[in-house]
Amino acid sequence: MTPIDNFINRFQLTLPDTVNLSSDGQKTAAVLLPIINKPVPTLLLTERASTLRSHAGQVAFPGGKRDPEDSNLIATALREAHEEVAIPPNAVSVIGQLAPLQSSSGYLVTPIIGVIPAGLPLRHNPDEVASIFEIPLSYVLNTQQYQALDFRRSGKNHRIYFYPYNGHLVWGLTAAILHKLALQIT
Repeated sequence: MTPIDNFINRFQLTLPDTVNLSSDGQKTAAVLLPIINKPVPTLLLTERASTLRSHAGQVAFPGGKRDPEDSNLIATALREAHEEVAIPPNAVSVIGQLAPLQSSSGYLVTPIIGVIPAGLPLRHNPDEVASIFEIPLSYVLNTQQYQALDFRRSGKNHRIYFYPYNGHLVWGLTAAILHKLALQIT
């Protein structure tokens, strides 16, 4: 069994945590977690352009808000991945999704897990993305890589996860999504 087959089996045989978040009247968004099918699988991440109004310069997944013409959140994730890093929608094998998470900007964000072939000619849209990089999937799935910071805001306790990788700081919603994935797989 290849490493990517092993990941897919483990992912699809585990159920995500249930979340009691309603999307009724809520702004929704989706991100694609593109896993590159290499002998040692990697996960593609982006560094957002420094000129963006929100989350400038942060590490993120390709993704964004759901547009009215998107038939569902998978279509949103695939459209955004194509716009941001030129991943052709038909090159993505969607294997599932994680439970949605609430973002600090008021969106209910659904992570879509997809496998893409190695060697796709990816290029970033400079209006949205400063750079593209990859992290070994095994690194992302190692829960010991994550550090937590607890804080109190508006009378509520919050925890954010973060970890450094090769000159990048992965934190916030991106790290929370990856941490949830790692917990689900392990």
